[in-house]
Amino acid sequence: MNIIIVAKPHAVPKSIDLGCWRTRIKCAAALGTAAIACALLGVSVAYTIAGPKSRALAEVQDLRDATATQLKELEQVKIKTQRDLDALAVKLGELQAHATRLNALGERLTRAGKLDDGEFNFAEAPSVGGPEENLPIGHASAPALEGSIDELRDRFSRQQAQLEVLENLLLDRKVESDLLPSGMPVESGYISSYFGGRPDPFSGASAFHSGIDFDAAAGADIHSVAEGVVSWSGQRPGYGNVVEVDHGNGYMTRYAHNSRNIAAVGQRVRVGDVIAKVGSTGRSTGSHVHFEVWLNGRAVNPIAYVRSQRKG
Repeated sequence: MNIIIVAKPHAVPKSIDLGCWRTRIKCAAALGTAAIACALLGVSVAYTIAGPKSRALAEVQDLRDATATQLKELEQVKIKTQRDLDALAVKLGELQAHATRLNALGERLTRAGKLDDGEFNFAEAPSVGGPEENLPIGHASAPALEGSIDELRDRFSRQQAQLEVLENLLLDRKVESDLLPSGMPVESGYISSYFGGRPDPFSGASAFHSGIDFDAAAGADIHSVAEGVVSWSGQRPGYGNVVEVDHGNGYMTRYAHNSRNIAAVGQRVRVGDVIAKVGSTGRSTGSHVHFEVWLNGRAVNPIAYVRSQRKG
């Protein structure tokens, strides 16, 4: 099949042989190109007409999705905040209970110690003061506030234990004098570190010291400060050589960093018996005795016992 094309009058006609495969390919390519061009033109016209509206709708949908995500995150934050508030409320209730017990103990100590009326008023906060510092004011985060509450609770617990110690010393509670820790574990020496918070002697970081250190000569005698039975004689991590004496009535004393333990487990010791020798074993910077007093399973400040006088 031939197609004759006459472009102009008197022009030489052109014939296209459709039976030739090359010709068919050229025609198909031309038609495809024209179809693609038309399609692109249509898309361009449609986008020009509907583009702004479609883009606006897409942006609105994106904003809706973002808002939904933020609402979910806000709900999670609300739930977590409520849990934190509930936990803080419980801890504050515990602190209030501690404060009530401390006030009751303080009042009993006031009566037992025969302090003047009004000298210690446990119903009023103590007067304090100090220079004003122009520092920026910030709000404590929940974790920081929770940490402060935990620290305050621990402080209350230690204070309560110490007040119980003082109460025992004042009221005596029928504890035999020889069974109550009293005096120093060494005949000569001085207190080189007290009970409570202090910089760690090795790292310099803040640490809690659970006893009193007595600086004394290496090899000096370490005496039991009360009658009892040796419940431990050996090594403990950080303490080095340790002797522990159970005095009954909830009391236990610990003598650490010894160069040599003399008393054996199960041995009965009396006031003044030599139970060990001064040394610097364990985590120690020099020869000394680390002395602890435990009451009902808690380490308490030994200073009241060290300074107390044994009844004759």
